[in-house]
Amino acid sequence: MTSHILLSEVAIQPIPTSVSIGRLPASDVPGLFNASMSDPDQANMFMRMFFILQALGQRELALDMQAKALALRSFYRVSEPSKPEIRLLALMGPGDMMDNTPFEFVVENTDIRLDLLFLALDQPLSDIIPDHDVAIVALSESDKNRPLLARMDELFALWPRPILNRPEHITRCGRDVAYQLLNDVPGLRIPQTQRLVREQNCGMRFPITIRPIDSHAGQGFEKLESNEDLVVYYEAHPEPEFFIAEYFDYRSPDGLFRKYRIVLIDGAPYLCHLAISDHWIVHYVSANMTANEWKRKEEASAMESFDRDFAVRHGNAFAAIYERLGLDYVVLDCGETPDGCLLLFEVDVAGWIHATDPVDVFPYKLKYMQKAFDAFRGLLAKSLA
Repeated sequence: MTSHILLSEVAIQPIPTSVSIGRLPASDVPGLFNASMSDPDQANMFMRMFFILQALGQRELALDMQAKALALRSFYRVSEPSKPEIRLLALMGPGDMMDNTPFEFVVENTDIRLDLLFLALDQPLSDIIPDHDVAIVALSESDKNRPLLARMDELFALWPRPILNRPEHITRCGRDVAYQLLNDVPGLRIPQTQRLVREQNCGMRFPITIRPIDSHAGQGFEKLESNEDLVVYYEAHPEPEFFIAEYFDYRSPDGLFRKYRIVLIDGAPYLCHLAISDHWIVHYVSANMTANEWKRKEEASAMESFDRDFAVRHGNAFAAIYERLGLDYVVLDCGETPDGCLLLFEVDVAGWIHATDPVDVFPYKLKYMQKAFDAFRGLLAKSLA
């Protein structure tokens, strides 16, 4: 069976991604465009433009460049250390960081070579697949991606290398599916979540939260207090389907909301950030962590004590999440309820973890992120053994 998947050692130039682009001053951006336009490899040129435009927040233009690149070639190299010890192949779908796990942030400054292989529903598998030691599915769960995840599942019956984050397990990250899988875990609270067809009345007690299906970054995410609010929401949002979920008031005793981003790698939890906000929708940027020294001190303390405090208190919940999802790598957004339970907002393989915050402002972060990155390398090495 494995003879149907042919692997080739390919020599292609690595391209800069959002990791390095994001660290450059704005004055260097014109030079990036010039360098990209001068790339003799036209496929690389378009994919380089994709990463530049993505870093600049020009999503539609970025995806247009990516489509042009994928019309020419399906595989790209984004990390090539001088002496690679592990060759990792990330299996992707068309889309940006909302659709695919940005593993380039996780393998930065390691001995891991990272190639990206893009698959599509309407195209056959590439005749050339970069040889690799281990593959990992980077495609996230969504209505849009679910058919492609199913196709990946079929291909993997033939795959000649170890595979992490198998597609059938990624589908368990759906908000309603995750609720069904995890709602009875002792010490864990997860909001009851249902899909709602447009104009349908809410069958849950208010207050609820609502968001369009497949939305990200808080787009269309609101708290509603009544069916009258729901009617007004429908008028403002034309999408056909939505997720609704029960609202948990997870304020700490000081009246602030705290959201933890935690990555589970081979079942072990690693704290990647703590965001503190006076609003129930907590994002790291909107929480203004950069401008608040006391918030950063609390985050530093939480990271320093995580392994002996938070991770221990919620150890059984983390173990159950790992066992029931069956994912080798998954990012959790969570909080704590007033009675001390772990409150799980979202599970997602494509959650962004990184070490790109300025070291002069966040001097404590790098060593804790490096622990997570080292654990990821350990996961790859374990899969090879």
